[in-house]
Amino acid sequence: MEMILLSASGWSPPRIAEYLGVHAATVRRVLKAWSHEGLDALERKLPGPVPDVERHAMVVGMLEKFLSEPRTWTSSQLAEALAGVGIQMSARQTERYLAELGAGWRRTKSSLEHLQQPEAVERARRKLTTLKKSPRPEARPLLPR
Repeated sequence: MEMILLSASGWSPPRIAEYLGVHAATVRRVLKAWSHEGLDALERKLPGPVPDVERHAMVVGMLEKFLSEPRTWTSSQLAEALAGVGIQMSARQTERYLAELGAGWRRTKSSLEHLQQPEAVERARRKLTTLKKSPRPEARPLLPR
């Protein structure tokens, strides 16, 4: 907006560019867009396609439905489930939707408890108990008082 106002005051594009610390070509581009588009030229346009709000709502709805089931899902499994209802998306894109929903996840617990033999575990605990240091006796003063 400042470029347009300075130009309307009679400033040249190189002078405006020097004053604002931008390139003269940038000033010329903005002034040309202003003359062709008016106020629409000043609105910042985001790159990429316009967001598909309907598809987004459909994906979120299906993910919420799947996540309400009493089971554990991976993002790949969810992507496959979505493909089953006609929504094609990668596991990575599914993760983005899950993050947006605030869906929690955590790594599986690495445990060998299912491979342990209870009798052997108890023997090992008893053995370790016998190897522990005994508690220290109360400290006595070295010199009599």
